[in-house]
Amino acid sequence: MEGMWILPVLCLIQTAGSYESRLYHSPEKREHLPPLGAPDPSPYGSLWPLPQEVQISPDFMFIPPADFSIVHGERSTAGPECLVLQDAFRRYFNYIFGFLRLEDVPAGKPRAGRLVQLQVIITSEDNECHKYPNVRSDESYKLSVNEDGAVLQASQVWGAVRGLETFSQLVYKDSTGAEAMAFNKMNVFHWHIVDDQSFPYQSEAFPELSNKGAYQASTHIYNFIDIRIVIEFARLRGIRVIPEFDTPGHTYSWGKGQKDLLTPCYKDGEPSGGFGPVNPIVNGTYTFIYKLFEEVGKLFPDKYIHLGGDEVDFSCWKSNPDITKFMAEHGFGTDYCKLESYYVQQILGIMSKLGKGYMVWQEIFDNHDQIDPDTIVEVWKGNKYSEELYKVTAAGFSAILSAPWYLDYISVGQDWRNYYQVEPLNFNGTEQQKKLVIGGEACLWGEFVDATNLTPRLWPRASAVAERLWSSVKVTSVQDAYNRLVVHRCRMVGRGISAEPLYVGFCENEMDY
Repeated sequence: MEGMWILPVLCLIQTAGSYESRLYHSPEKREHLPPLGAPDPSPYGSLWPLPQEVQISPDFMFIPPADFSIVHGERSTAGPECLVLQDAFRRYFNYIFGFLRLEDVPAGKPRAGRLVQLQVIITSEDNECHKYPNVRSDESYKLSVNEDGAVLQASQVWGAVRGLETFSQLVYKDSTGAEAMAFNKMNVFHWHIVDDQSFPYQSEAFPELSNKGAYQASTHIYNFIDIRIVIEFARLRGIRVIPEFDTPGHTYSWGKGQKDLLTPCYKDGEPSGGFGPVNPIVNGTYTFIYKLFEEVGKLFPDKYIHLGGDEVDFSCWKSNPDITKFMAEHGFGTDYCKLESYYVQQILGIMSKLGKGYMVWQEIFDNHDQIDPDTIVEVWKGNKYSEELYKVTAAGFSAILSAPWYLDYISVGQDWRNYYQVEPLNFNGTEQQKKLVIGGEACLWGEFVDATNLTPRLWPRASAVAERLWSSVKVTSVQDAYNRLVVHRCRMVGRGISAEPLYVGFCENEMDY
């Protein structure tokens, strides 16, 4: 007999998008909290992350899988030619009906009508169907489900994708016990694609960078096809891809394939054989970086490239006599922050010529480097991030917060609660300053992570960050979050995502290895 899927009648859902993507380094220490036990039903079901506004009635509508469809509404500016929506319609139909076991609906459910269609209506003429998501994209939506039917309305396609995720979370199966999976509504993938240890980006202009700098030049690299696949996969899900090419530090692997790029270090007046950060006094450095970033800018469609600038060790620069002479000639004295500022100015000039925006780590701001007003500063260091947010925004710069959300650090117990209880705007700034905090990042660094343990370290801990950045500032109940997140974690497990448990318990849809 055909299964009947049920949907709680949803009066209104309205969300507003936010900026999310990555994080690292040591989070603030917090007191140890006792574990939360068995979850209780939440008044919001298992919605995650919780939308900005939610009104749910106790009534249900029944959805016959064989008859149900997701369609373009008559008034929509998008139609069947919109690949983003067509792909999302297929994907979410499978999430709802395809292969997941869901929890039973409580006995005594009220009878209601049949729901056989979800209409999706895009209202803006600039619906971005054939574009990439960008920093100004509109991810808000309104989802209404009542006796007259179901309508998902959004200005642009990205809001519709978010609304489909919410719709899928509202669906339950009435007798076998299964619940549909939805994403965590992360919308930016910040790709720290190269570092000291390895240069896996396979440049066509400078192939020796990966030939000599990658862990393995034929297997551990990302070629243009790989990168374009990632970008398109992300686009169809409303996710931006921002690459990071961190300089002048974190560049040891660069020097293996690009001669004379790094600064030669000296000891007792003689070359030591070691190398430090990028050499800022050689003209060839900037010729190389212009050509490399010109290629990168064409490959990655997002407006922004992350330029790094963190953890620059000045000791090699200090040891080099040519650097010392350059500093004296330019009036820098012994202030190596001024040399760093000189380098940053050259790089920002290159980015401006290439028509790209840029993000930097907070050291660039802290060291008083001269940066343009439209620079985005990422706050990542230590426990005093509220003070740093105040300083950055008081200076008029947009900011992203990642300091409290470093997922590569594992602690005992339910550390997701520490991430969940951070309020990014809880700093002593004006309302105008707080508007300059454009979002936050949940980061996972690779020192102790590879494909064997990446997923369980990431989920559902990153889910806690997602709700904090998407939901209203009034959504603060850790107990209600736990009740919903336990179910959401099981949704991910049922989809084949190895999300680790929050606490003792089980999922009816365990992993099928």
